[in-house]
Parts: sequence; C-alpha cells; structure tokens
Amino acid sequence: MKHLFLVFALFAFAKAYAQGPPITADKPIMLGGGSFTAKTLTEIRNTERASAVYVPIMLHYLPTSNSLFAVHIPYLHYDFENGTSGSTLADIKVLGKYQFYRKDATGKTFRVVAKTFQSIPTGEKLDLIGLSTGFYEGYYGIVSGYETLKYGISTEVGYNWSPEATVDEFRTKVGVGLPLLKPQYPNKQINLYFEYTSSLFTERDWYQLLYAQGIQYAGKNITFDLAVQLPLIQNMDITRELNYSIFLGTRYTF
Repeated sequence: MKHLFLVFALFAFAKAYAQGPPITADKPIMLGGGSFTAKTLTEIRNTERASAVYVPIMLHYLPTSNSLFAVHIPYLHYDFENGTSGSTLADIKVLGKYQFYRKDATGKTFRVVAKTFQSIPTGEKLDLIGLSTGFYEGYYGIVSGYETLKYGISTEVGYNWSPEATVDEFRTKVGVGLPLLKPQYPNKQINLYFEYTSSLFTERDWYQLLYAQGIQYAGKNITFDLAVQLPLIQNMDITRELNYSIFLGTRYTF
C-alpha cells in the first residue's frame, strides 16, 4: 500500500504542475521535450501618457525537458494623450531558458532556470517600456520555483540591458499560486495568482512596484488567464505612471 500511495501521489503531482505558469511572472517548470506551446497574453495598458493594446503571438518549443526556445511576434495599437495613435509591429522577442537544477520529492519539486530575453528593435521608437522602444534590449535572469499540491511559489531576479536606450532595469518578481480544486485526471484546475513586480530603472532613477491579481483555468492542455495589475509604489515621471494593466491570455500545448 505504501508503494501504491507513492506512485499515486507522484502521478497526481505530475498532473498538478502541468497547469499553466503564472500570468505576469514566470516559473521554471517545463513540459516534456519535443513539445510545442502556442500562446498569447494580451496586455491592455493605461498610463498618464498613453493607452496601448499589446497582442503577442508566441510559439514555445522544448527541444529537451530542461530547455526552451521561443519567439514572440507582437502587434501593438497605441493612443497617446497628444493625439498620436497608430497600429504597428512591436519589438520581436526571442526567449531562451535552461533548467540547471531540479530536486523532486513526493508531492513537491524545486527547480531553477537561467533565462534570457532578447528584444529585436522591429518596433517604432515609442518609448513604451516592455512593448516598443525601437532599440535592442537583452534581459538576463534566474527563475526559481517551489511547488506542492497545495501551492506554488516562484521568484525571478534579472537585469535588462540596452546599450542605446535608457531603459536599463533591475527587475525582481515574486508570485504565489493557489490551486482551488483537488488534483485530478484529466487535469482540471482553477488557480489564483498573487504576483509582485519590482522595477528599478537605473539610468532614469525611476522605481515602480506593481501588484497583479490573477485567475486561471487550466484544462488538460489548454489554459485561460485573466489578471489586473495595479501600482503600489511609483517614484517616476508622473506622465509615465501606470494607472492599470489588464491581461487576457490563453495557451495550447501539443
């Protein structure tokens, strides 16, 4: 019976962490090698300077169970307070992740990945940070995650570097996920996410602390996401302050 319980617990947990990742944060858990994920995460951002709708089409591929390569091709519609508006291709992003540490136990796991996000300056020079700057940017970070059947915790620490634009940023993220349903097969889960993003823009001497409250439905191989992000602290140019962001997302794994 002890061995039967162990097998059952590991099987249930394998299905539990197959649910979707955090919404505005990230986590190091990956699916099996050779899998693809098509996804999008639309952001509706409203600031004192402009409103923007950012719609990225993302394709993620896992060559192995501990590596990931992805391309994000984003559409952007913007509307500035000065009357300027338009629709355009934003900065294309290329993502790479490598999981270099993993420790599993019954009903829990801890993993760490190295992550890089390369922004290709295909977008207009709109100075919409994270959306379209029109300058090359390279992000380098470490993502860690601890998950059990009852909750998950993820952290991220990294630096975004741009040799031409003044958008260098020291970034940290913390996310907590709480599944509301018991593990089951086929996988079906409703998750609540509580996510914090801290951004220090070193060249502009700006600081911003954001909080996102999210909910996610995760089925067998598809997820649907909804989150609202609000500012907690903003020490920056008043015209750049965030009023709110709304995130709407879905992903399908095959």
